[in-house]
Amino acid sequence: MSTPNPTDLIPQMADQLTRHLERKGISEPCLVGIRTGGVWVAQALLDALQNEWPLGTLDVSFYRDDFTQNGLHPQVQPSALPFEIEGRHLVLVDDVLMTGRTIRAALNELFDYGRPASVTLVCLLDLEARELPIRPDIVGQTLPLGPDERIKLTGPTPLAFERKALSSAI
Repeated sequence: MSTPNPTDLIPQMADQLTRHLERKGISEPCLVGIRTGGVWVAQALLDALQNEWPLGTLDVSFYRDDFTQNGLHPQVQPSALPFEIEGRHLVLVDDVLMTGRTIRAALNELFDYGRPASVTLVCLLDLEARELPIRPDIVGQTLPLGPDERIKLTGPTPLAFERKALSSAI
């Protein structure tokens, strides 16, 4: 399957999100982008929706379950949630859903700030490589990769995917 163009996926995701929120009776959600790609996708969604819902950012580095194995990434930044979490309807946005561990870490961090009324998960790509039972409510495209492939979102402008084959070490 060919690598999609993120810019082509955003309008359909914006439509899906609008319909999802209407079905749930949610009129004023807060968006939370997972740094870095999720923030870019969240901003692109807000632009496509022509909406000014509040946007927060999460850096889940300290909440990852592989933190002790991999150490601290040198570009860790503080999370910024300029709104209350307690009782709010949140739209959690990430670029690529692979194992589900980043989303688990994001949920753990969000619940440290309070108990949201609901969390809607939006992902640009679903790689169907989950290790945890986490599925997006809104997804741009499902793109299964081979075991030797990886994909990364670059941006913020323009958004693009970089698909790479892992080199085998001999």
